[in-house]
Amino acid sequence: MHPVPPRSSPGNIAAATRVHPSDADALHHSCPAAADHQPALYTVWKRSSMGFQGTDGFCVYDDAGALAFRVDNYSRRRKLFAGELLLMDGHGAPLLALRPQIFSMRDQWNCYRASEEAGDKSSSRRQHLFSMRKCSLAKSNEEAEVHISGCTASSDHDSQAPTFRVQGSFWRRSCKIRKGNGEEVARITRKKAGAVSETVTLGEDVFSLTIMPNVDRSMVMAFVVILDRICQRPYKPLICSS
Repeated sequence: MHPVPPRSSPGNIAAATRVHPSDADALHHSCPAAADHQPALYTVWKRSSMGFQGTDGFCVYDDAGALAFRVDNYSRRRKLFAGELLLMDGHGAPLLALRPQIFSMRDQWNCYRASEEAGDKSSSRRQHLFSMRKCSLAKSNEEAEVHISGCTASSDHDSQAPTFRVQGSFWRRSCKIRKGNGEEVARITRKKAGAVSETVTLGEDVFSLTIMPNVDRSMVMAFVVILDRICQRPYKPLICSS
């Protein structure tokens, strides 16, 4: 059988097998220590694991088809009032907490280590890991920048170089995440399915994520979740019929 998100309905089971067919028959945690020598390949499905209509969470499968990460977000409120998003592993154990900064000109989000205590959402008691925000308009080929906590003594992000940059278009599913020195750490591409002779490119709700060796995979997945919140969809002109 194919692995599917937990507690899914029969209709969602069929959809999941189309998104990522696999011969794996057990759900297992697939986020090993990032010391592997090969890139990690994931299929990202922009849908909460319970599959309620209108949700915008994430199910992330590894190359064997096992659920590796998930974000179960069922809120339909505007981003400003949506509050915290929780990145979990495939079993549902909390990894990282993502929160929008309310007063921010460039849609900044902050990432904290998830609290082990249920209901503890106090930012002051949790370790701040990084901040991510949209780039200025002057950087036309870059969508977002990340500042890792503790990399510099200054807390003024405008006066320091970002630790990571996102280049390309996230919503066109064609972008790369690079270190400040230009080294590529991850890339997002359109997902293709089917035989070589009959390849089909899937819609924007399903895409591929490649993470390079020796890179923190949960951190990169947190970048993807925030990009989904801060990046603008490309403009599509309306086509009028004659």
